[in-house]
Amino acid sequence: MPDFDVKEKRFEQDIEEYLVTEGGYQKGDPRAFDREKALDVGAFLQFVRTSQPKAWARFEKIYGADSERQLVERFCREVKMAGLLKVLRQGFTDRGIKFRAVFWKPETTINETTQAQYAANILHCTRQLHYSLHNENSIDMVLFVNGIPVVSMELKCQFTGQDTANAIEQYKLDRASKDPIFAFGQRVLVHFAVDLSNVYMTTRLEGEKTYFLPFNQGSNGAGKVGGKGNPINPDGYDTAYLWESVLCKDRLLEILHKYMHLQVNRDDKTGAVTSERMIFPRYHQLDVVTKLLADVRARGAGHNYLIQHSAGSGKSNSIAWLAYRLSSLHNDQDEKIFQSVIIVTDRRVLDSQLQNTVYQFDHVEGVVQKIDKNAAQLRDAINNGAGIIITTLQKFPVIYKEVRSGNKRFAIIVDEAHSSQTGDAARKLKRALADTDKILEEYAAEEAAAEEARKDDEDKLLEELAAQGVQENLSFFAFTATPKDKTLQMFGQRDANGKYHPFHIYSMRQAIEEHFILDVLQNYMTYRMYYKIAKSIPDDPELDTTAGVRAIRQFETLHPHNISQKTAVMLEHFRNVTRHKIGGHAKAMIVTPSRLHAVRYLLEFKRQIEEKGYTDLDVLVAFSGEVEDNGITYTEEKLNTTKTGETIKEKALPAAFHTDEYGMLIVAEKYQTGFDEPLLHTMFVDKKLSGVKAVQTLSRLNRTMRGKVDTFVLDFVNSAEDIRKAFEPYYEETVLEEETDPNVIYDLKNTLDKFRVYQQLEIDRFAEIFYTDKEQGQGDLGKLQGTIRPALDRFEALEEEKQELFKSTLARFNRIYAFITQVCRLFDKEIHKFSVYAKFLYTMLPKGGRDKVYVDDKVLLEYYRLEKDFEGGIQLESTPDGFRPITGEAGRREKQRDPLTVIIDKINEKYGTNFTEMDKVLLQMENDYAAQDKWHSYAQNNDRKTFMLLFEKDFPNMAAARYEQNDSFFVKLFSDPDMMRQVMETVGAVLYERLKAQK
Repeated sequence: MPDFDVKEKRFEQDIEEYLVTEGGYQKGDPRAFDREKALDVGAFLQFVRTSQPKAWARFEKIYGADSERQLVERFCREVKMAGLLKVLRQGFTDRGIKFRAVFWKPETTINETTQAQYAANILHCTRQLHYSLHNENSIDMVLFVNGIPVVSMELKCQFTGQDTANAIEQYKLDRASKDPIFAFGQRVLVHFAVDLSNVYMTTRLEGEKTYFLPFNQGSNGAGKVGGKGNPINPDGYDTAYLWESVLCKDRLLEILHKYMHLQVNRDDKTGAVTSERMIFPRYHQLDVVTKLLADVRARGAGHNYLIQHSAGSGKSNSIAWLAYRLSSLHNDQDEKIFQSVIIVTDRRVLDSQLQNTVYQFDHVEGVVQKIDKNAAQLRDAINNGAGIIITTLQKFPVIYKEVRSGNKRFAIIVDEAHSSQTGDAARKLKRALADTDKILEEYAAEEAAAEEARKDDEDKLLEELAAQGVQENLSFFAFTATPKDKTLQMFGQRDANGKYHPFHIYSMRQAIEEHFILDVLQNYMTYRMYYKIAKSIPDDPELDTTAGVRAIRQFETLHPHNISQKTAVMLEHFRNVTRHKIGGHAKAMIVTPSRLHAVRYLLEFKRQIEEKGYTDLDVLVAFSGEVEDNGITYTEEKLNTTKTGETIKEKALPAAFHTDEYGMLIVAEKYQTGFDEPLLHTMFVDKKLSGVKAVQTLSRLNRTMRGKVDTFVLDFVNSAEDIRKAFEPYYEETVLEEETDPNVIYDLKNTLDKFRVYQQLEIDRFAEIFYTDKEQGQGDLGKLQGTIRPALDRFEALEEEKQELFKSTLARFNRIYAFITQVCRLFDKEIHKFSVYAKFLYTMLPKGGRDKVYVDDKVLLEYYRLEKDFEGGIQLESTPDGFRPITGEAGRREKQRDPLTVIIDKINEKYGTNFTEMDKVLLQMENDYAAQDKWHSYAQNNDRKTFMLLFEKDFPNMAAARYEQNDSFFVKLFSDPDMMRQVMETVGAVLYERLKAQK
């Protein structure tokens, strides 16, 4: 029987076989490739001759024997000037003769000529393509359209010890853009790193700076709730969707024609190009548009769709692609389905983005019309049959009035309807109230009631829809990250049980795990816990402290309205922790319960800043309307001024806050939704939050940017359980941590040391490379990995049980360390050095299953360098684990009393463990022993002393086997010999009495 082929070559062969037999490709010959021109010249000329014979005949009359060379040169020059995407879409001209480089699939089947032209396209799948003028490097697979290379793939197979991380490194280090085939925007337009389980992609190779995005379906399949990665494919490769659904002929040409576009950013003042980015759709974007088009084509107009896509999903592009495709969609009878597509949005950026994107597709001006004047303008656009119309929610009712007449059908895309930024002024309160705390309390209650009663944009939209009823000529497509129940009911799909579901989901969990947004609950702290951790710090010899900690220790509980004390805590936390994040540019938001609170907080912050002589920090405030306090009337603009005394206008506030001059923004309802500031790192919450409002408010922190790897929330009001319940519908799973003592990190480190997986020499060498002052060299990443390899080898040599124990303890160390450093600066360089090593070691440990080793993309490394540049290597970023809000102890569960539980209470009291599940775990261990005949025999035939000797010898093994059921407890148990002794003695004594009594 032949050996099973697990080599990468077999993987390559299988992909090629599918593309050639099922995907519309021919097998390519790598020898036909011209490295200098980066073309398969023969295929290019063959396509032109066969698909455009008349143009070619005219061309030959002009150039004669030199025709082939002239045509290729003209194509290359045009691409260099205009970019490949533009030439593919618009063709190129020589001496008045126009040539096409590709023919797109026609919208209808009516015209036989366009059908024949589309069939004339020649697609090649070429393996092991030697592409360089400088060496003999080869790419595993390149896909050609009419001789033009458009897709490259590096394939890896985990069974040979490599995965996508290795492919990504290959692209970064060995694939130079100086080779013509990799010239940005001129030849290969998208590069894929592919293994048996994952796909990553990029559109630009920039050496070490190259950034790859995940191109996976999601752990439960596309459009479903889940995390990163791909579901198991029982019929083949987990990544088969790439070549079966994305790179097959029809789909690839469709993407090149109707999805890919060049995003050009320009300087606002000069108009000069500042950056260019080639956009290739992410998998969920491609999937949602495809599924929506198929459903509309099958069912026609008159249906509603809810698309629940998280922040970080690229909604603007998804909406742009959907609008463009719906505007030209035809049914099976070749009839146009919609007369116009109307986008309802308040996002200004969407207008210019849409204009640019659609123009690149069709090269026709005026396809997109923006309604920025009045309702009459909207009416005229509808009546004139404008392809895509962009309007605001305020003009939305007009749509209904104008679209009722005739047989016209419309697609209406509703962009996420955020709550209004400005609220109604709350009623004036009685000034006779003498107690200032009472006044604040009443203001908070009054404004909370007003906020609850106020209809936000989403409510207004739903009311309008409900009033008008279902219209058969209107299809609605609603995009939102946080749908309310009413929104689900209005736009969702109803299942057999009467429950409503979104048509398509890109979950918050997937966005977090794919690193498109940050997990705002990873470092979520209630005030009670913040106090507990901070309070213990000055008593710990290894840890230094800050003024913020001293401020906290002055009081154990806060009066709920004590603005002065809370301001002191926030101010010191900002100075000692927040401002050192994101390379020294991080900002904080203070969420207050009323406008009066916001005013008083601002005045108190300014007073304390001046009193303490801080010259490097200023604060802004945001609220609507006027607030009267102590006979003075305050407005946002009166309170916000520059250092030179100039007023900061309301519209200019976001831009002012973005500058380094201002570090903190105090808000009262305003900016709790729809406010995007990537530098926002910390949020101090002094307001009751629940439901969608809690998610929207805390999500102000989740925007990513280079150097930002974590966030922090300090909540004075809400419990972690309240916040967990608010997030649950939009996430999927939550994990609550026990309370954390800062010294746990030393206990965990001691436990890890005992496994002898790593050596101090290796940690030192890792730090030496990682924190080098020199510019990172080509081999440095490899050297860094080399310092971790010995530990991986030792880990592999451990018994499976110990491997799991080590891995879970290491994960816990990483999590707890990151959490503790959000509260206080740890001035212990050795533990910090170890923490960075530990984080990278964890990413490289085997994850189980087919993926033996996974190395995270180098983004983490860059972030650490940024932090180090500004902070001397003391700061540490958040762990890459999932969604982990951390809260105080959970309440004890009701349980049957047992002699052991009494002892457990004593252990808890003595060692301060307070582990809720500890009793359950120890009772299970006791029952495990009791179920074994030999222990029954030991008890019956020996005295207590002999029984205890046998028991104490066996107990650590049993404890290690039970480790995962409560790792918090067992870490403490294995790192504290006194506790281990007491637990063994007490459990053993109870067990002996129990078994002795059984006859």
